[in-house]
Amino acid sequence: MLAGKDLLAGGTWLGMTASGRFAAVTNIRDPSQQEPRPHSRGELTRDFLQGTATPADYCQALATRLDDYAGFNLLVGDRATLCYLNNQTRQVEELVPGVYGLSNGRLNSPWPKVRKGRERLQELLLRDVTPDTDDLLLMMRDAEQASDAELPDTGVPVALERTLSSAFIRNAERRYGTLCSTAILIDAQGGCRFSEQNFDENGAAGSAHHYRFTLQP
Repeated sequence: MLAGKDLLAGGTWLGMTASGRFAAVTNIRDPSQQEPRPHSRGELTRDFLQGTATPADYCQALATRLDDYAGFNLLVGDRATLCYLNNQTRQVEELVPGVYGLSNGRLNSPWPKVRKGRERLQELLLRDVTPDTDDLLLMMRDAEQASDAELPDTGVPVALERTLSSAFIRNAERRYGTLCSTAILIDAQGGCRFSEQNFDENGAAGSAHHYRFTLQP
């Protein structure tokens, strides 16, 4: 398994296995929701990666435990399917091939950074040259903030909403920001490239990790 580790609760926010199982989770920005909940959202990704259930079966099995976790968006997939689950809508969606964007709202919410990210990814895919993980990591370094007129209303103060509107976040006042970006590419033959770039609290690039391997049957 390749995954970051939550040193407090033991789960992960994103990871994959040598067989091609993939999982990622984001929180839902909603200051009105009650926290903490009995379980960490990082368990959702970790348990899928360590298990054998299909993405759809795994999501369906969570139906009775959705309220054990604070608001989340969950993506789980294998080499055949990718499923999306949001514990506020409580619907499991099997995604068809396409370009999607996900932040801290629902899938494909029209937030400026989600819209821009989808557009830039589509541009990369339409080039004559196959994109690599460096292209994706560079795309995620976009620190341009949206105008106030474009900002979503998620219940947080406008100044914070503005800070959170960029793909790459720096918020020195709250000691909060992007600490890690991960890019994964899998080709039709099962060749996988997994690249990760770490950043310090000032947003400066730190250590980087790159892996190349072929997915197991």
